[in-house]
Amino acid sequence: MNRRKAIKSTALGLGAIAISRCVSATEAATALAGSQYTTNHSTCKWCYPDFTLEELCERGQDIGLKSIELTTVKDWPTLKKYGMTCAMGTLDEFSIENGWNEPKNWDKLRAAYTTAIKDAADHGITNMIVMSGNRRRISDLDGMRNCAMGLKPMVKLAEEAGITLQMELLNSKVNHPDYMCDRTEWGVALAEMIGSENFQLLYDIYHMQIMEGDVIATIKKYSDYIGHYHTGGVPGRHEINNSQELNYPAIIKAIHETGFTGYIAQEFVPTYEDKIKALEEGLRICEV
Repeated sequence: MNRRKAIKSTALGLGAIAISRCVSATEAATALAGSQYTTNHSTCKWCYPDFTLEELCERGQDIGLKSIELTTVKDWPTLKKYGMTCAMGTLDEFSIENGWNEPKNWDKLRAAYTTAIKDAADHGITNMIVMSGNRRRISDLDGMRNCAMGLKPMVKLAEEAGITLQMELLNSKVNHPDYMCDRTEWGVALAEMIGSENFQLLYDIYHMQIMEGDVIATIKKYSDYIGHYHTGGVPGRHEINNSQELNYPAIIKAIHETGFTGYIAQEFVPTYEDKIKALEEGLRICEV
């Protein structure tokens, strides 16, 4: 191939990419126009290890993504650069296993979250994730009391900063053996014990289908306590299409019917060769 043909071939290739992105954006707009509700779309960075944050921002913009979450303070300027946000912040000291249910963890966690809450407020991030920790033979009631006592000073700081701390519900059956906050009712009882609108639950649909089932009824019953949602196909935590057992359009419709106006985050591990196409499919499924 001579130089002129090479330049022409490259130009055609770049043009095809541009057209593809325009078509994708048009398809997204068409899907949104046909939706009864507005879904605020987010995804989790850890699901896309082969993409830099900038690449995920660039590609995500084309398909209607507004947030990339479970990112930390070092990532938030990049999100802002692309007109995006972090719907659920985290921190470098984050741990699932070592959480608020053990008093020995409080000093370290409080120091980390005091800084993280300030950082979030400075960057306009309004939600931060927290974890109960593993049981380690602690009773559910003692663990709940410990979480409440440990978290209350942080919730007070969060109230002052306009931040909501959200404890994630995870399954202890498949992915996170021994995790304590593994049932919605336990999380709701903890929220009642803390007694603040700045403490809510991150309801992970994948995890709670494994632990409880009855997803739609649970969401409707406890919607006042839920501040954020994660998706994922069951079994396997892959795409949320008809290859798995959950009816996501019905679930998303039920979420909207509760009056929820926050973010719904795709947190599945793509199996498609084109990972962004898998993400786009998830976003379209969640437009009802």
